[in-house]
Amino acid sequence: MAVTDAIAAQGHEQLVFVGDMPTGLRAMIAVHSTALGPSLGGIRFWHYASEAEALTDVLRLSEAMTLKAAAAGLHQGGGKAVVLVDDPDTPRSTDLLHAIGRAIDDLGGRYLAAEDVGATTRDMDVISEVTPWVTGVTPEAGGSGDPSPITAIGVVAAMRATVTEIDGDSSLSGRRVAVQGVGHVGAHVARLLTEAGATVVVGDVNADRAGKVAGALGADAVAADAILDVECDVLAPCALGGVVDERAVERLRCRAICGAANNQLADETVDGLLAARGVVYAPDFVANAGGIINLAEEFVGYSRPRAVARAEQIEQTTAAVFATAREQAIPPGAAAVAMARSRVEVEGAGRRWRPGDPAAWTGGEPLRRLRPVS
Repeated sequence: MAVTDAIAAQGHEQLVFVGDMPTGLRAMIAVHSTALGPSLGGIRFWHYASEAEALTDVLRLSEAMTLKAAAAGLHQGGGKAVVLVDDPDTPRSTDLLHAIGRAIDDLGGRYLAAEDVGATTRDMDVISEVTPWVTGVTPEAGGSGDPSPITAIGVVAAMRATVTEIDGDSSLSGRRVAVQGVGHVGAHVARLLTEAGATVVVGDVNADRAGKVAGALGADAVAADAILDVECDVLAPCALGGVVDERAVERLRCRAICGAANNQLADETVDGLLAARGVVYAPDFVANAGGIINLAEEFVGYSRPRAVARAEQIEQTTAAVFATAREQAIPPGAAAVAMARSRVEVEGAGRRWRPGDPAAWTGGEPLRRLRPVS
């Protein structure tokens, strides 16, 4: 498919290709929708096999961010940036980060950057030296820091709604939960579950990391490729997307899926396959919205207690998705997408946010620059 056809097919407003020879920067920035407000989404530093793979990823992820923001009740749209690197774990140079920062700044606030896979709070701090349109910087630089803890709070809130759906009881005590991926968010999820009295099993492609988290929490650790086979109440995918495909559905020994990863299902047909097997799926973009909720708070005067309270409300949002799915006899993923798209169409009909637009941010505050650029 041609690039412009791919953009049009998914309803994107804008796709920017960025290349900077001196720093070796190769990146793409996708703005999916600004109907409800400026787009927000993380910068992903990743090794892609090809530019075509990176394009597919940035388009899919930015669309998911629109759904996530809409479902969370935020006045913002979805965007995403991907930076093609050889090794995501190698620290980025200041010059490269400034180059992607300048590209973000050229969009004048239509895209608001945040931390994503491969990125660090330090990366956000350096980018903020050349553009104010970046979130997730350290508190010392005027931001809220790493959003991972708030994301985890939202995931656990969604998990309470999920176990209520399968058993009528929201308590996580005594539940067995398999956490796939214990990086930034997954480690926090595992800790919160342990504190809630759940029995936790962890798996990660980095076996040492899995072992350390398991040891600290008194949890069990299994090989990364065995986590889908763990018998449990809830499987919590907290790594990369696409882990639940048609073949994985047949392997699963869980009663429900609720995790932090984006795009957990390989494609939309898996939503129905899970429902047919009786596995309750908490749509990922609903469950993992705590991070974007936290970042949105930076624009109205950051309050961590308020961010935590809003992330806790994900339990009610998830319950509403399950109720809609039952009422309409459709899988939960389809119900969540329909609910989010309806809000975009009704509240954002015919709108696109542009620099200088007085469109409201969360609850009536106008969008403003986060901080001056040094």
